[in-house]
Amino acid sequence: MAKLNILALIAGIASLVLIAVSVFVPWWQFTVGNPKPLAQVNFSPLNFNMDLLGTSITTPLIYALNLACFLTLLSGSIVMIIYSVKPNKSYSKKLLGFGWTKPLYAVILFVVEIVILVVLANMFVGFKLPINGAATVQPPSGMLPGNMNLAVNVFAYFQWPFYISIAVAALSVAARIYHRKIPIDVASQSTPQPQTAL
Repeated sequence: MAKLNILALIAGIASLVLIAVSVFVPWWQFTVGNPKPLAQVNFSPLNFNMDLLGTSITTPLIYALNLACFLTLLSGSIVMIIYSVKPNKSYSKKLLGFGWTKPLYAVILFVVEIVILVVLANMFVGFKLPINGAATVQPPSGMLPGNMNLAVNVFAYFQWPFYISIAVAALSVAARIYHRKIPIDVASQSTPQPQTAL
């Protein structure tokens, strides 16, 4: 009987849950204005939407990228679950190699994208937008006509699915480490010898 990799099983199931909630709840939310937001950005690897003065803004490119990420994470989750019930077969290491990296890469790329997005906005627009937290933003002098002074509250927060994604990535890494302790099924790797007639 194959030894179960319980960490991989939990990681695979948790990843499926993460996929389901990430379609509806963003990993990161940026809001301009309070109490009624003037603009809002909801961002996760599986869903990106921007609302500006009540108008939703989407692009086909972003939709395609979200779909690609959805399919990648889904396939990684399914492969992890398949691997978890047969972790000592000859092909198991290849399944694990495909599955465990997907949540980790998703978290790393997401954080890098957020940092780049905020840094570029601060560089080119001249604002001091937060990555996580609240701030009062004032456009640089000369940007508004008539030397107007305008200050607006902005809020940027990582939402709870982001922290679930970190847990899923950690479980995937732990499943990869635990795989080393699972004995390999020698019978599944042995090549049958041709029988010679007597």
